[in-house]
Amino acid sequence: MSLQLETLLACIKATAVERDARGGHAAEEKALLREAGLLRLSIPRAYGGDERSWQEIYALVRRIAAVDSSLAHVFAFHHLQVATVLIYGNAEQQERLLRQTIERQLWWGNGMNPLDRRLLARQTANGLLLDGSKSFCSGIVGSQLMTLSAVLGEAVQPLLAVVSTEHPGVQILDDWDPIGQRQTDSNSVRFDQVPLPERDVLRAPEVEATAFHTLRNCLAQLVLTNLYLGIAQGAFAEARDYAHTQARPWLASTAQHATDDPFTQNRFGEMHVQIAAARALADRAAELVDRAFARGPALTVGERAEVAVAVAEAKVLAHRAGLFARQELFEVVGARGTRASLGFDRFWRNVRTHTLHDPIDYKLNMLGRWALNDEAPDPQRYS
Repeated sequence: MSLQLETLLACIKATAVERDARGGHAAEEKALLREAGLLRLSIPRAYGGDERSWQEIYALVRRIAAVDSSLAHVFAFHHLQVATVLIYGNAEQQERLLRQTIERQLWWGNGMNPLDRRLLARQTANGLLLDGSKSFCSGIVGSQLMTLSAVLGEAVQPLLAVVSTEHPGVQILDDWDPIGQRQTDSNSVRFDQVPLPERDVLRAPEVEATAFHTLRNCLAQLVLTNLYLGIAQGAFAEARDYAHTQARPWLASTAQHATDDPFTQNRFGEMHVQIAAARALADRAAELVDRAFARGPALTVGERAEVAVAVAEAKVLAHRAGLFARQELFEVVGARGTRASLGFDRFWRNVRTHTLHDPIDYKLNMLGRWALNDEAPDPQRYS
């Protein structure tokens, strides 16, 4: 890992506790990511980008999430929108939008929430107009472009498009107030007669989704997997540092130092095993994602199913490892570790807030149907 990245992570970590307590928009930290050239990682070299593998990008998401999971979330969702253009966009759209992203160092926001169908597109004599609202638009504050889904007439399938977040008809609402992930800029957005040129429609409602199109769902799910895993790694690192520098053995312990206490060692051993297992599955899933992404439109339904299962397996373990690590963090640091100034509670709040977005029971049920009946995952929304 480059010295520049290590310095960047140290800068982000230095303000993470204070910013988590404050919430709002991490403008300075996002500027640091931009200045470090990290917004160009997923963009192909043909358009001026670095064309890094998804394995590399997801590994970096984990590194950032270990010190600041909100910023990692915004960073990862930027690249997810770039992937959306690469998956759904035609040659002209990719060339225009991604070169523009490089030249202006643009941030992308996400308006693809599939469960929110309040944003409507209507056909007029002058083209499409967008009216309505969209919630959970991660990374929207400070972005210049966004991808979105909108309902057109009676169509069951939404259209997918790109819109400038700087258009005067786009209003970002100040309504993001969760207990965790406080700086993900996941605000709601209101659209008031926003023009949508045909050239910015990535997919019309009548276009049947291919296996490659639905690979975006897998990419999104693996973003969340690596966020959970990064939070677990961050909680483990804080617990380990505290155990070596400040923790004291319990009065009934015969250990001279907290790190020599067998019960403390057992807890670290359990955290280590869960994180290591989740990391191995996450890396395997990322490798399969890279292979599938490289296949492009030639990706088959069967190949896509294999990726979806691998991502779901990794996500279940990362979900559990994240929740377990945030709990065990307090078990090993003890009462003194609950000081608000330490900010250890952010790991609990962040992973709990995020894991609630996608119930683990449905992932397990999907995996059970695959394991028991060879039933491939339905390539919709969260799978």
